[in-house]
Amino acid sequence: MWKHYLIPENIEALKQALDGADKQTKIIAGGTDLMVEIKNGKWPELDIVIDISRLPGLDKIWKDDQGLIHIEAMVTHNDVLQSPMLREFANPLVQACYKVATPQLRNRATVVGNLVTASPANDTITPLMAMDAQLVLASSEGERTVALRDFYLGVRKTVMAPHEFVKEVNFRALKPTQQGSFMKQALRRTQAIAVLNCCVLLEMEDETVQKAVITMGSVAPTIIHAEDAEAFLLGKKLDEAVIQEAGRLAAEATKPISDVRASDEYRLYMMQVLVEGGLKELRSGTQTAKVPAKPVALDTKEGFRSLAAGEWDGETIQTTINGETFVIDGAKDMTLLNMVRERVGFTGTKVGCEEGECGACTLFLDGKAVVSCLIPAPRAHLANITTIEGIAEEETLHPVQQEFVDHGAVQCGYCTPGFVMAAVKLLQENPHPSQELIKEGISGNLCRCTGYYKIIEAIEAACDKMRS
Repeated sequence: MWKHYLIPENIEALKQALDGADKQTKIIAGGTDLMVEIKNGKWPELDIVIDISRLPGLDKIWKDDQGLIHIEAMVTHNDVLQSPMLREFANPLVQACYKVATPQLRNRATVVGNLVTASPANDTITPLMAMDAQLVLASSEGERTVALRDFYLGVRKTVMAPHEFVKEVNFRALKPTQQGSFMKQALRRTQAIAVLNCCVLLEMEDETVQKAVITMGSVAPTIIHAEDAEAFLLGKKLDEAVIQEAGRLAAEATKPISDVRASDEYRLYMMQVLVEGGLKELRSGTQTAKVPAKPVALDTKEGFRSLAAGEWDGETIQTTINGETFVIDGAKDMTLLNMVRERVGFTGTKVGCEEGECGACTLFLDGKAVVSCLIPAPRAHLANITTIEGIAEEETLHPVQQEFVDHGAVQCGYCTPGFVMAAVKLLQENPHPSQELIKEGISGNLCRCTGYYKIIEAIEAACDKMRS
């Protein structure tokens, strides 16, 4: 998969590793996009992968005394969802992050990674563009700041040089008079790339629009503004006629294509629907209700250990799995899934889609439920891992396992370990979830046999048993 895997111990070491880098050197943070590209053959001769997921000092969300909010390179989508600051000052971004993938993927996928991937369908670009965000690019030559609107050159093309990395994204906190709505159209509720999306950001005074920003994704090679609609809304109140006309003008600004997910005609029609929906949400003030107060993260906050200088030799992986220490050689170019199964022998973790879409390979990495098919094996060095084999106590099944048996929540059984792991972490995080939160908790797992009803019933029963 790669010739060399580096884990720099600090930012200076990262800059040095990037000196002289070319297209065959890649930075990996969450890996939810890069690992799929590698497996699909986009990078058949990748030379160096630089893992920044253990770097200290790149995982903070903070607000400076100038009113700028800073989101550093290792902040994940779930970190955004759990940030009171972002809920107050950047709610459109919170709405967008809630629509990204599934809890397991949001535990690994970073906001900066979503921006750097540069797909016009990526969800976080649209609200951050609306909030006039900028990126700080760093290298051994220093730092430079680039407006997000100037960062993109086309589909998956940016102005970033191979020797640079994005240190953070920052933007001005929204004022109390500013409110935004993020809207997304996809082929299913979760685990789906946007057919199209948009962000409507308004500044209001006396129910009159003082400033309007409408950004739209997946309808052009890059995120675009609906400039005519923005100008039209100025000085107007949001009655039905104004909302409809603004939607029509926004749709006219798009240049959609037809692909496997939708036709250009559908995208043209639906963009008007989405913009109108966003404006109606802002008129009624219901936009923030789309994100639960405590969304499921499948994360019990056990944290991870950063690496001190010289602590990894680039070859030997020392890790703890189910409470036992393992020292593993010859696995540096494997996925965590394959290392756990083939080198250690915990085969309960299943090989499914290997693209992060089915959840069959779910395990716990430093307290987070993750899909192990998209995690490089070296990330396990000095980490704490739990597989399906490790959740029972001696010879007694975990209550979730027992209720899966008692309720017939298993048919072919292939997906079952992933479902059990997601359910166990859900109940660790929230011992009393509603049925809606249970559905959210297992949204990253697919079953082609049972229809999910018995699975949900089993989790509810396990919750009752553990409570009593």
